[in-house]
Amino acid sequence: QVQLVESGGGLVQAGGSLRLSCATSGRTFSNYAAGWFRLAPGKERDFVAAISQSGYSTYYADSVKGRFTISRDNAKNTVYLQMNSLKPEDTAVYYCAARDSAGLGIAIRTYDYWGQGTQVTVSS
Repeated sequence: QVQLVESGGGLVQAGGSLRLSCATSGRTFSNYAAGWFRLAPGKERDFVAAISQSGYSTYYADSVKGRFTISRDNAKNTVYLQMNSLKPEDTAVYYCAARDSAGLGIAIRTYDYWGQGTQVTVSS
């Protein structure tokens, strides 16, 4: 089992940047692919970005491509989401997730472990 704890959320003006971190504990983190999702008010939880176990492969939602970067440090058991050029529509609770199966995943149901979420608010 893997435990996930997100941090780094907050309030930022449009055009600003934030870096989210997801610290993990439990079993060997490098065995798990990981991803970030977000839940905005009145919407369903949406895929944001995914990263393979090694970190060599990544995939992004079209809405964040070119602005967000997912990365991981397996030695530190941590996944990151660097968010640049933030927009008000990026306002949401951001969740880190990990999955037992290999490869990149964009579907919520393919992830086995979830963090509690961290709030990101972008003001206009």
